[in-house]
Amino acid sequence: MTESEDNQQGNVPVLNNTIPLKKEKKENSIWELVKFALIAIAIVIPIRVFIAQPFIVSGLSMFPTFHNSDYLIVDQISYRFKKPQRGDVVIFKYPKDPSKYFIKRLIGLPNEEVILNGNTVKIKNKEHPDGFILDEPYIKNQSNNMMDVIIHDDEYFMMGDNRSASSDSRVWGVLPKRFITGRALIRLLPIKGIDLFPGKNNY
Repeated sequence: MTESEDNQQGNVPVLNNTIPLKKEKKENSIWELVKFALIAIAIVIPIRVFIAQPFIVSGLSMFPTFHNSDYLIVDQISYRFKKPQRGDVVIFKYPKDPSKYFIKRLIGLPNEEVILNGNTVKIKNKEHPDGFILDEPYIKNQSNNMMDVIIHDDEYFMMGDNRSASSDSRVWGVLPKRFITGRALIRLLPIKGIDLFPGKNNY
């Protein structure tokens, strides 16, 4: 039967390749989506695990430098190539419960002595055997600490900027280096507080 005869009988011819073409196009779209997802995962996961990750501040232990719910990006790679520095704002696993993350300021370095007298922080080390007083303009409240701590290799003394309301090395001791995740790299939220190396203080 010819096509003209088929039309005369009221039958509409169906092209045999119409459905397979649609199916093939749909499969191609799905495969493109899968490839895009795989590429995105391949890029995002290594960045998240090894380079940077988000961190949301919880609590007021770093007030007024950081507020509750501040959204930060944590630099996880720098400390692989250089040692943490005094004044860095560091994110780390809480030594008493590694499932929790804390944010504090690095005050004392390995092989130093930290002497707390009220709100004054004095540091003794090889370069300053008689000690020097830290200039901490970010501190807005008073604390009544009397403490003398010797820091050993691969240990750090951490303190919150909100000295009267912070659980830090004054409470649970020095921080072993292995618990450090990274330093605060960028503050993204709130918008008005966007900053690179937020809270950084160079002594």
